[in-house]
This record gives sequence, C-alpha cells and structure tokens, in this order.
Amino acid sequence: MAEKVAKVGIKKEPGYLYFVDKHGDISRAKMARGGKKKKKR
Repeated sequence: MAEKVAKVGIKKEPGYLYFVDKHGDISRAKMARGGKKKKKR
C-alpha cells in the first residue's frame, strides 16, 4: 500500500506518470495508452 509522505507542489501534466526513481528524485514518464497505433516512420 502506498503512503503520502510530503506535498511538494508539483504541477502534473496530463498524459504523464509521476514516480520516485531509484535515486529518490521525482521522475515522469509518458503513459502508454492501449489501443492507439504508432505512426510509421
């Protein structure tokens, strides 16, 4: 179970997943959405 430890005032952008990385910093990653096909290059 997750536990909130502090409010840090981060403005979250839609479409990104925010998490604490292995260095203890807040990081973000683009969320993968199911059902959408990627464009060919």
